[in-house]
Amino acid sequence: MKTTKTKKKKGDNMRAEYDFSKAERGKFHRPLDKGYSVHVKQSDDTEVVKHYVLAEGTILLEPDVREYFPDSQSVNEALRSLIQLIEQVPIQKYDLPKSGTRQVAEK
Repeated sequence: MKTTKTKKKKGDNMRAEYDFSKAERGKFHRPLDKGYSVHVKQSDDTEVVKHYVLAEGTILLEPDVREYFPDSQSVNEALRSLIQLIEQVPIQKYDLPKSGTRQVAEK
């Protein structure tokens, strides 16, 4: 019977009995903006529950946005420049038909 050996990558300290091939990333992830609770079991069998919520004014950035804005200063600068642009552009009002019918071009 032939036995196969798996090659370990250099610096790979994971034991062979740990198999994460069927692992699901973020399976127990809950949105941070909803807050979360931490249950800590003490040595005397009591349980301490701590509730955490985000501080007022905290804003979470999506990972793709975070690539461009590494810190709060860069986010604030970008938003201030956007505010200046908004104030410079006049508001355009469009005359839209108020009825629900629309004309369709004929072929």
